[in-house]
Amino acid sequence: SLLLMSGVVAAVGLCRRLARRRLRSRPRLFAFLLEMFSTFQICACTSELSLLGGVEPKPHTALTLTYGFTVLHGLTLAGSTCNPCGTLQPMWGGGTSVSMGGLKIAAQFVAAVLARVFMHFVWSLEMAEPHSGALSQGCSSPMQTTEVQAFCIELLFSVVFQLAVLRAESVNPKYRVHLIALLITMLVYAGGNLTGAIFNPALAFSLHADCFYDKFLSYSLVYWIAPTLGKFLILHVF
Repeated sequence: SLLLMSGVVAAVGLCRRLARRRLRSRPRLFAFLLEMFSTFQICACTSELSLLGGVEPKPHTALTLTYGFTVLHGLTLAGSTCNPCGTLQPMWGGGTSVSMGGLKIAAQFVAAVLARVFMHFVWSLEMAEPHSGALSQGCSSPMQTTEVQAFCIELLFSVVFQLAVLRAESVNPKYRVHLIALLITMLVYAGGNLTGAIFNPALAFSLHADCFYDKFLSYSLVYWIAPTLGKFLILHVF
């Protein structure tokens, strides 16, 4: 599993470098591909991490890997938001046009689908022990509480996360990535057993697309509307 995730990070890094060299003269295509590659890395690695939640000792192994790979994502994916909610901020402030923001959000959801297809293919090969039976789970629902409580948890986590990101903008980047990773790990520890602590619409769709098919209204309310509403609350306050 660690080799697989490391391979994904290395491949995405190579793709991002090639895009920078070849597509600088085509800014819209460059922005789309950069956001798509980055979101693909987040979704693919998180999908694999979700299979390692039961590895002993629990939950220390899962939390350590969550922190480590969050730091790795922060260091290797600079300049990408990988979260539709994060893309709304520059759109709201006028720093990004609506068309460019919509293009990035589309790239994030395209990456979510591609990551899901890729990981299902890898899991079907059963190269590692955690992959056995991963495809037979169907809707492995992360929502282990009522819809109202799940909505409130994802809303609260989104507010806390987005507020921390805004407040950490003045922090030295080499420290900021560790602060954000520590916060995400703490949120996963606090609410991972209740909602999955996702607060990212694209990532939620990549991880639990089957659940969206089965219970679209409740899952879209909790994993799409709640984090988006949290982002708008932060934008309104600031």
